[in-house]
Amino acid sequence: SCTLLCDTGDTGQGARTWIKQILNQDMAFQHIKVIYPTAPARPYTPMKGAFSTVWFDRYKISNDCPEHIESIDSMCRGLTDLINDEIKNGIAKNRILIGGFSMGGGMAMHLAYRFHQDLAGVFALSSFLNKDSAVYQALKRNENVLPELFQCHGTADELVLYSWGEETNKMLKSLGVSTSLHTFPNLNHELSRTEIEKLKTWIVKKLPVEAAKIN
Repeated sequence: SCTLLCDTGDTGQGARTWIKQILNQDMAFQHIKVIYPTAPARPYTPMKGAFSTVWFDRYKISNDCPEHIESIDSMCRGLTDLINDEIKNGIAKNRILIGGFSMGGGMAMHLAYRFHQDLAGVFALSSFLNKDSAVYQALKRNENVLPELFQCHGTADELVLYSWGEETNKMLKSLGVSTSLHTFPNLNHELSRTEIEKLKTWIVKKLPVEAAKIN
């Protein structure tokens, strides 16, 4: 059995409930454990410093400003502990996928492409990286085979523009990441059932049921 780490800017429980509402059931797999971590509450600059459960801070919601690298790196350390816990429990690292919605997808890309290039894959739904992202800097110096990226984005997204997601996809592809970008016409900054069904299919393709171990 293997593990999926699913993160979003909401609480873990909130993310789980949201996906359940869209699918009319839990996102469950017979051989895959799904973990929904919750981001810690921190002051969030785009909300005038109000406390919010966000994975990292941003100077503004834009792809054209510096990254708040200090808060991103501190969260990468926290999420690395979660990955290491699963490895201690006997899960092979190449049987772990990470991903999320919006900021959760951005977090997953930082975590995998900068610190854990031996994971099975990454998914990013309605997500983006800033133009001069530390992820791009790390990949310019990289020789490893990288985790595959599964990306989805709605063309009507008014918060995280479709063009930001598209640009992220093109940049990562040019830096050696095997990527797919699934476009959803008229979808705003939200999840759709078709999208989650596509994601589930991809997850099972990346983490197939392993042949029974011969004792």
